[in-house]
Amino acid sequence: MKAFRTTLLLTITLVSSLLFTQLSFAAHHAEKSEKAILITGATSGLGLKMTETLSKAGYIVYAGARKEADMKRLEAMENVEAIKIDVTIQSQIDAAVKTIEAKGRGLYGLINNAGVAVFGPIAEVDVSELEYQMDVNVYGPYRVTQAFVPMIKKSKGRIATTGSIAGIRASNFFGHYAMSKHAVEAFTEALQTELARYDITVGVIEPGNYASQIGNTARKRILDKEYWSEKSDYAQEREGLLASLTQVDKGKDPQDVADAALHFMSTEKPKFRYMVTPNEAQAHAIIRAMLTKTVQLNQDQDYTLDKQALIKMLEEELAN
Repeated sequence: MKAFRTTLLLTITLVSSLLFTQLSFAAHHAEKSEKAILITGATSGLGLKMTETLSKAGYIVYAGARKEADMKRLEAMENVEAIKIDVTIQSQIDAAVKTIEAKGRGLYGLINNAGVAVFGPIAEVDVSELEYQMDVNVYGPYRVTQAFVPMIKKSKGRIATTGSIAGIRASNFFGHYAMSKHAVEAFTEALQTELARYDITVGVIEPGNYASQIGNTARKRILDKEYWSEKSDYAQEREGLLASLTQVDKGKDPQDVADAALHFMSTEKPKFRYMVTPNEAQAHAIIRAMLTKTVQLNQDQDYTLDKQALIKMLEEELAN
């Protein structure tokens, strides 16, 4: 009888433990499932990979798209609801706010991912192309963030914007794109401090050269609009860049970028910056570029730091 009681007690304990584990898992999954995230520019490349990754992790993803065909394709994915939104059209952004409010889930996260690229020499490309570049990559996140901050205040949620390593280092013929991504750096740095009082977490994801359609789209715009002419003083460089842009979608799969977005949205201690590159060379080049800027800023100014002071400052930052 004693052995029977012991066995019965162990069985009850084991069943209770398993039941508690299952209920805890279910509660955790339910909590995550109730968290909704809006991703702009979700139809291809980085945005599509983010949509796939976050929806599979249990989040409800509102996938931003402009075309009906893309919306139908996104709607077929589990945990994904397509939202019509062009980040350059305020009326569509306002309509998206009303649509998401009507869903009743609120909004936990926003990923400003929609982006375009303009390439060419600054001395030749018309200012209208720069305006187009900034309208999507800078004013777009600005508009969308302003529209959805009231909802994210209620959830004490998170806002990430897709920047780029081009926001750290500009190179020839990438000036317009780099200008927009440098602006994203300033945007997110200011936003981080301004929204901290509402317990909203802000971050920036800075990818390197991953597989994406952005290069092919940029190439088509150059050819269609001829804003960088064949008669350019940089005609040879133009041909080289056009050839390289066709290879953009043959790069490394951007799963690393999507994983960074998932980490930002799910971890208790998200980072502010997520630099994600497809290889070591790109990562080291960007860190070197930041060090170069530090040296240049420090050089021959009234309060120049010596080598030991710079090293001490670096050690303090690493400790933090």
